[in-house]
Amino acid sequence: MAARGKRYHEALGLYDREQLYSPSEAIDLVKATAKAGFDETIELAVKLGIDPKRSDQQVRGAVVLPHGTGKSVRVAVFAKGEKAKEAEEAGADFVGAEDLAEKVQGGWMDFDVAVATPDMMSVVGRLGRILGPRGLMPNPKTGTVTFEVDRAIKEIKAGKVEYRADKTAIVHVAIGKASFEKKKLLENLAVILDALIKARPAAARGAYLRSVVLSSTMGPGIRVSPVQIVAKLTEE
Repeated sequence: MAARGKRYHEALGLYDREQLYSPSEAIDLVKATAKAGFDETIELAVKLGIDPKRSDQQVRGAVVLPHGTGKSVRVAVFAKGEKAKEAEEAGADFVGAEDLAEKVQGGWMDFDVAVATPDMMSVVGRLGRILGPRGLMPNPKTGTVTFEVDRAIKEIKAGKVEYRADKTAIVHVAIGKASFEKKKLLENLAVILDALIKARPAAARGAYLRSVVLSSTMGPGIRVSPVQIVAKLTEE
């Protein structure tokens, strides 16, 4: 493991690593520990009480954060004809059909989100081994396989994020930048946590939110109380 820098160790002195903080306290601390010389991304990591190996306990979806992530998102759209024109008018960064697929097969990956119309999935499906491992494969569950390309692109550009439990049952998702106002980060956090709770599989047993951690790009993890999260969302 690489040695941690001076800033990181100074940040450790700002909080108790064993304590579970309220969402409000955690946001204050994660902003205070973001000491790098750039605008760090604030990331949420949630350990879920699911068995990701079981098909009936998959957690995956997408939600539009009210204040976005602070990141400029490059969208590639696989479409043709009128839908390709619609995608260009909606602000897609790259639009194409078989030609775009060939470009990806050749190693080009300069985009953050891929959208495809259903009639293009026979072409996009061949890119599964390339896009799948990178989390870029269009999927109906996240709204990225659709004929409503105008809506999909605008939502993505406005701050739509995808969430998916990995093989260790952990969901990683960005909720904004360290420069965001505390209120905006809290509102983004509430939206994604509410979506995760509503996405709980019926087959899941026991505690669902096992652990919740907030951290900045270069900062340490701040543990958040799952009990306080549920209580807060219930109040709202």
